[in-house]
Amino acid sequence: MLILRSLLFNVAFYANLILWLFLLLPGLLVPRRTFMQMVKLWGRTSIWLLRVIAGIKVEITGLEKIPPGGALVAAKHQSFLETFTIVTFLDDPTYILKRELMWLPIFGWHLAKAQCVPVNRKAGSLALVQMTQRAKEEAEHGRQIIIFPEGTRRPPGAPSAYKYGVAHLYQNLGFPCIPIALNAGLYWPRRQFIRRPGTVRIEVLAPIPAGLPRDEFFQRVQAEIETASNRLYEEGRRELGLGPASPSEATLSKA
Repeated sequence: MLILRSLLFNVAFYANLILWLFLLLPGLLVPRRTFMQMVKLWGRTSIWLLRVIAGIKVEITGLEKIPPGGALVAAKHQSFLETFTIVTFLDDPTYILKRELMWLPIFGWHLAKAQCVPVNRKAGSLALVQMTQRAKEEAEHGRQIIIFPEGTRRPPGAPSAYKYGVAHLYQNLGFPCIPIALNAGLYWPRRQFIRRPGTVRIEVLAPIPAGLPRDEFFQRVQAEIETASNRLYEEGRRELGLGPASPSEATLSKA
């Protein structure tokens, strides 16, 4: 049954994604704010498919902690799930992403319409300057700049691997940072076909105010996201009947 539900969900999810790529084409002609509301509808339909087909509920807590206006959003990254879920509960979000995604037909057009912030990874230090300038422009227009500080998906319980780019952005934007913890990788594992039924927990943590020294912020954002994500990881393991993490896993997850 698990394999069948996972198969049905994957087919439905990607069919829905392709459908929305075309449904969003008229949105290229409307104001960006209107377009982003359409993008949020895609996210909500994906969450609905997760629940009715794969048996995965998404529980989001801490929404009352989100401050109004521009902000840096630093989220744990374990699966594809959070990429479409986070946009549904932020007012006017945009992503920092690798420049090559902007070149894809149709999908790249939508990213450009959403005014995502591209990063040219081959440009070295210049890439940070360009990314920061674009992100600051968007934040000054009241947008929430989403970044995955580890740069790629990490398995739940794996050692953290935060990049210093998040601290550079924080220091130069001058806006508060909203940390987000989650345990999505237990239910939607990266590079795996299986979708495990249960409750994905996404937790919005208390904002980190602007103005902290860069190194202090870097240590703090890691500690807060990892502590909360490890707690959600243990909750998820209990729900799935996996029991507590082994001592070696627990040590790794805190590294």
